[in-house]
Amino acid sequence: MKLFKNSPVRSGLVWCFVLLSLVAVGAVEALAHGVTAGDKGYIQEISGIMTLPFIYLGAKHMVTGYDHILFLFGVIFFLYRLKDIGIYVTLFAVGHSVTLLAGVLMDVSVSAYLIDAIIGLSIVYKALDNMGAYQRWFGFQPNTKLATLIFGLFHGFGLATKILEYEVAAEGLLANLIAFNVGVELGQLMALGLILIAMGYWRRTKGFMRHAYGANVWLMTGGFLLMGYQLTGYFVS
Repeated sequence: MKLFKNSPVRSGLVWCFVLLSLVAVGAVEALAHGVTAGDKGYIQEISGIMTLPFIYLGAKHMVTGYDHILFLFGVIFFLYRLKDIGIYVTLFAVGHSVTLLAGVLMDVSVSAYLIDAIIGLSIVYKALDNMGAYQRWFGFQPNTKLATLIFGLFHGFGLATKILEYEVAAEGLLANLIAFNVGVELGQLMALGLILIAMGYWRRTKGFMRHAYGANVWLMTGGFLLMGYQLTGYFVS
């Protein structure tokens, strides 16, 4: 990771707008903590194996999941080789797949507010990592691969809480969960592709290194805001 001791904290207006817009769009859902009423009603009315609807729901959740997208943005920020991107994205996918399936099948009841607050923390962690804060503050570099896997586990619990809200019928549950997870991975690949395209153009500009520190400051700010929303929801609910 790069260390920016003398880099300016400011970022490009476009990146500030994008990051803050993602947080603002998700604020209502973060506080309300629900799933789409139409989706929930549809799922509650059906039973049996419904592969395509659950693939769609999984992809929709990931593409509109601003918290997951912000974390992915932080993870690939300084990754240039497709091999490295593949390793980190795979670790993240394995983590959230395991806890998604286990959380639903074992009916693990965890406060969705607290899980989403931890997801916000994961964004803060990655932003600080990209800023070289751990090396500067503590003199060591955390294992980034292990951290990605661990936070992937928490992201999976977040997905599991959403599935439990759907109150999915027991008939065909495992097959539907696998379909949902396939949808999540497809949505993740779509989001990742868009991020990589945008990052590819940005990295070719002269201002990338100059604004990289500032972009991660805004990323960290977004993570803190998400944590604040979720913790507020937890204490007032």
